[in-house]
Amino acid sequence: MSYTTQDLIKILDEELRANWQGKRVLFSSYERLNNPVVAKAIGAEQLSKVFAYRDFRAQIHDYQLKHQVSGLVWRRCHFYGYEVDCPELHNQLIAIPQDKETLRAIKPQILDFWEKASSHLVLWKEAKPPTPIDAATVKALVSEVEWLEVETTQRELILNLCWGKPKECHYQWARPHSGCDRVIATHSVYS
Repeated sequence: MSYTTQDLIKILDEELRANWQGKRVLFSSYERLNNPVVAKAIGAEQLSKVFAYRDFRAQIHDYQLKHQVSGLVWRRCHFYGYEVDCPELHNQLIAIPQDKETLRAIKPQILDFWEKASSHLVLWKEAKPPTPIDAATVKALVSEVEWLEVETTQRELILNLCWGKPKECHYQWARPHSGCDRVIATHSVYS
């Protein structure tokens, strides 16, 4: 029997806790950091904690791939009476190939939620400064991306338009191969 996603998250949490409590020691940590000044400033104990956990997490990632254990967790997103179940990549796990297919498959449900929940709101494309956008343009942008993510605050609904690698899409350095553009829905003019 293989571990589940929730089992792996629990194992990683326990290992992280053990690392920060000093229960794990890695003696080769100084050699792993190419900058001796930074290594000395951080200290052997802290470096040991970081590298011991990183090594353990890499073993978990190998396990995920070998046993095809998803890195996705599900959460229910609520916004003014509307709700949708959304998958998202856990921050300590990796996406296996099937995870990307799951993200793609849920795209219509997230879009339906977005369209219903944002129908009476003002839409903005995240930029500097924020740029007004209409629902038809959002729909055109949605057709060009691989999957969608949705986030909420008390006053905003955020649609993430994602492509590429799920683990990298939120980082600017990953562009243009992976990325995530944002559309924000609010009740009034964006400030």
